[in-house]
Amino acid sequence: MNAKKISVLVLLAVVAVFFVLGMSAYQKRVQASQDEQVRAESTRLVRMHAPVIGPQQAPVTIVEFFDPACETCRAFYPIVKDIMAQYPNQVKLVIRYAPFHQGSDQVVKLLEASRRQGKYMEVIEAVLKAQPIWADHGQPRPELAWSAAVEVGLDLAQARSDAQRPEVDAVLKQDIEDLTALQVTKTPTFFVNGRSLPSFGPDQLAALVAEEVGKAKQ
Repeated sequence: MNAKKISVLVLLAVVAVFFVLGMSAYQKRVQASQDEQVRAESTRLVRMHAPVIGPQQAPVTIVEFFDPACETCRAFYPIVKDIMAQYPNQVKLVIRYAPFHQGSDQVVKLLEASRRQGKYMEVIEAVLKAQPIWADHGQPRPELAWSAAVEVGLDLAQARSDAQRPEVDAVLKQDIEDLTALQVTKTPTFFVNGRSLPSFGPDQLAALVAEEVGKAKQ
């Protein structure tokens, strides 16, 4: 290999290193900014209206900003379930809505209506299972999510009526206001006892939960 090729490879390696370092520094700045905002707006993380899964008095709270049309939210759902199964008495999940995708707001209303029939978990699982069918981002068909909910026993007529209640609109409005104030720009976004993930991934979520559970036992 001649000297010119070696110089080019060295230059490319240096550029790659600086790119990685730059991205890492940028991500840290973004996380620091969001953490500061969360501390300043801590009352926005959990609201009285938000669905809670797990024991109310659990010492560790996972807050998830969730979009029912988000493929990554669907992928994380079994991961979060596994984490909660690992700590059945120590961890609870609070779901906040982040309807970033077209049509997601209609499915959020479906989920809220299902709570009134005591079928929230059944419907959220049915909606996520059917997500590839209804959540086409180019041409979403949220009515198919409603059809999936019927298959798990939802009273469709009652749910459609409940979805139009002003309280449901208020939930959506408040969650959107809160995610904006907390600088949430993607889904899923997780906070564990108010702490954001140091980097995005299932291992990072599991590690942060384990750390907070350890603190609670001390």
